Amino acid sequence: MSPTGSLPPGSRPPGSPPPAGPLRRPHAAGAGPRAVTFDATGTLFQVPRLAEIYAEVLRRHGHAARLADLRGLIPRVWQELACSADMAHDRFVAHPGGARGWWRRYLERLCEHLGTGAPSPFVAAELYARFGRGDAYRLFPDVLPTLTALAARDVPMAVVSNWDERLPGVLRDLGLAPFFQAVVYSADVGVEKPHPGIFERALEVLGRQPEEVLHVGDRVREDVEGALALGLEAMLLVRPGTPQGRRATAAGDLADLTPLRHLLAG
Repeated sequence: MSPTGSLPPGSRPPGSPPPAGPLRRPHAAGAGPRAVTFDATGTLFQVPRLAEIYAEVLRRHGHAARLADLRGLIPRVWQELACSADMAHDRFVAHPGGARGWWRRYLERLCEHLGTGAPSPFVAAELYARFGRGDAYRLFPDVLPTLTALAARDVPMAVVSNWDERLPGVLRDLGLAPFFQAVVYSADVGVEKPHPGIFERALEVLGRQPEEVLHVGDRVREDVEGALALGLEAMLLVRPGTPQGRRATAAGDLADLTPLRHLLAG
């Protein structure tokens, strides 16, 4: 997920080197993945106006917020709160106020850094609603062609993401829901990637063994290490030009999703 009301947490300290060798687990000749799971934010879609939307809503409610400040503080506050996250307990479920309460605390902490005073519940409610709609997001251009090609070959697909309960609706708004046999998100399962439980749920729904599934995501810890630990194959997506790509400490297996069209056995 990301500081929208949709972010991912991350067993490796931030900035530490990636595992040696290829990130994909090798498979026997003639074998290989028969299904694929995808992370959501940063893999299927991005949030191009994240800071701008926060600025618009905060200003409308009387909070002076400079765009430059928000661009720096939004990821900083996310990392600050992520440090206290426990992958064995989804942060949204664990919060006394649920997902809305967690995001309200995120907003309060953001405003503390901005020095604008405590936000009213109306600010939090508006932001929660804004980032629950597909128009706050934008698909990466390679996503629809890739999903269409895989669906034409009857490749089972699922989303596996650290998200709250708004994710299925966002995927519907973006036109992605018909491609997936399952949408597995942390707030529903109760644990966050890289915890094996969230991947196990996806395997159960897809009816596949770990070695039959490839997971693709943009985080080394949550996506690659989490999937490999359970026996799935995994590929790291590092999209050039995106904030995640610019911060990447590992060379990616993929720069976009296009190669997946020819990779899976189907």
